[in-house]
Amino acid sequence: MSKTIINNEAISLLCTELHDNNYINAGDYVKYGVKRGLRNADGTGVMAGLTKICSVEGYYIDDGEKKPKEGHLYYRGIDINDIINACINENRFGYEEVIWLLLFGSLPTAGQLERFNEALSQMRELPDNFTEDMIMKAPSPNIMNKISRAVLALYSYDDNPDDTSIENVLNQSLRLIAQMPSIIAYAYQVKRRHYYHKSMYLHPPMAHHHTAEVILNSIRSDKHFTDEEAKLLDTCLILHAEHGGGNNSTFATRVLSSSGTDTYAAIAAGVGSLKGPKHGGANSKVAEMVDYFKANCSDITDEKQVQDYIVKLLKKEGGDRTGLVYGVGHAVYTLSDPRAVILREKATAFAQGTEFEEELRLLNHIADITPGLFAEVTGKDKPMCTNIDLYSGFIYKMLRIPDDLFTPLFATARLAGWCAHRIEELYTGNRIIRPAYKSISAHTKYVPIKDR
Repeated sequence: MSKTIINNEAISLLCTELHDNNYINAGDYVKYGVKRGLRNADGTGVMAGLTKICSVEGYYIDDGEKKPKEGHLYYRGIDINDIINACINENRFGYEEVIWLLLFGSLPTAGQLERFNEALSQMRELPDNFTEDMIMKAPSPNIMNKISRAVLALYSYDDNPDDTSIENVLNQSLRLIAQMPSIIAYAYQVKRRHYYHKSMYLHPPMAHHHTAEVILNSIRSDKHFTDEEAKLLDTCLILHAEHGGGNNSTFATRVLSSSGTDTYAAIAAGVGSLKGPKHGGANSKVAEMVDYFKANCSDITDEKQVQDYIVKLLKKEGGDRTGLVYGVGHAVYTLSDPRAVILREKATAFAQGTEFEEELRLLNHIADITPGLFAEVTGKDKPMCTNIDLYSGFIYKMLRIPDDLFTPLFATARLAGWCAHRIEELYTGNRIIRPAYKSISAHTKYVPIKDR
């Protein structure tokens, strides 16, 4: 670690300078008609593009007014519930089928899917010495940053990294999708050794495994897992695979893609965005929030105790003092998040008869009573529902997946959506994305340094 050049007192003074010259009054956004966060006044997103990949529906507009409705999620026009139910009814894995659907726009035949699975299996191996040179030699306290570094490093191992032809980008995309499970598993093992001082084990992917099986095989020391466990993880991968062009990480990927940059730079941007606690990092924040409930409630199954602590969270008197109840609320969904509905049902079935039943009851209490408490505490009459993050981390916990991998698993699944949107942007965008920012700085003259 290098020596600190500027002491804390100096930093404090510099931050005062920064505040004085960078603070913008919230009222100025209204004054100049600026849609902060690319959001309309009613909270809906500013329309910035068209897509065929995904539709996220959580409200409708009636006579110019936003009205809540039950949430729906469609991949290439197909209801996510139909995809999940087909996999359950046929007792098979579905994430690879979803990758095909998102990238190519149609459902694969049985023969196409079989050959696609074989192709992904052949692409899973990382380049020679990559694990040692790019993952093991620089442990990271956060695996998402290690993923970004690994993705960017793969540029150096590509014979044609800057070719943005659809053929080349598709090949790069498939390789990244295939290799990501090993990247996150190895990054975790390195962190486990360096920061936790525990044994590290690197298990190469098995050729016949589906993505969910590759992940469980890679992170468990004994490589043992049940078919039920793998298919539950597969469901999570399907539900996290895509969520429209407007979510922060996908939009970041499309913004970079619109500039004509390479695949690795564009995907690394998506990873960086997803890390944030307001986006993909929320599943880890839910786990942290649950720990706060356990520390402050003598009985986490007692609805009254849970209710009292939720009020403290909303008043910024508990938890991380942000006023947020993680896992509740969404930018689009109002009455329900279809992904959360599916995962709540899955979690209920998997937790039955296990030591996780009490924690599930806590999560259900949070889901059921937070919307009403939010309106009561804040005075805002805002439709609010549980989102996928409330239950996804809990399911990972039941699958004995460490907290460190909650958001990296999200990234592994969402890679399919990012790649689909990158390709669509290259095909149809043809214009660099460049929103406007209005300057409100007054013009001033340059003062020579001797006169300051």
